[in-house]
Amino acid sequence: MTRPGRLCWRLRRNPLRRRSYLTEAWLILLAWTSAVLVAVVTGVLTAHAVERDMNGLRAQRHPVTAVLTEDAETSTSATEGADSARVWAKVRWAAADGTSGTGLARVEPGRKAGETTRVWLNDKGRLVPAPPTRDQAELQGAVLGTAAAVGVGALPVLAGWAAIAHLERQRLRQWETEWAEVGPRWRRKAG
Repeated sequence: MTRPGRLCWRLRRNPLRRRSYLTEAWLILLAWTSAVLVAVVTGVLTAHAVERDMNGLRAQRHPVTAVLTEDAETSTSATEGADSARVWAKVRWAAADGTSGTGLARVEPGRKAGETTRVWLNDKGRLVPAPPTRDQAELQGAVLGTAAAVGVGALPVLAGWAAIAHLERQRLRQWETEWAEVGPRWRRKAG
């Protein structure tokens, strides 16, 4: 698609300016304006939705103190992923209603049986991963909002490019038709 800086010559009055040039100028302006607006709105809405979901997770989960029922491994596996600084170990905890539970939780490597650690429970009393912090929620919202903005903002630009390419093909067909009429007359005068 044509750069926005090359838009002005299409708007100037000129006896050789075709109507398609003016249409092309308005298409460029419309495509870029809508791309910016759609990208900003989509990015902001996506970021807020992601942050709201992350805050909802934080509200649904609460920490409790648990006791390790076995020794934790002393080293981590390199293939564990993002939470590779922790290892799995069996823990026991007492819920707020007095019931006790056991399960596998991520703990620091090398912890011994009988030591305490913090685990997270959902509303049903089941072990769940720690919820994202407020900063992590904002970062994830910003990243996903930016990705959504770029992806959705590209759609009007691509649609504008396709429309301008169609105009260009149509203009070339018109020129070819006009040249077929004018060209033979020029050749006779030149010969």
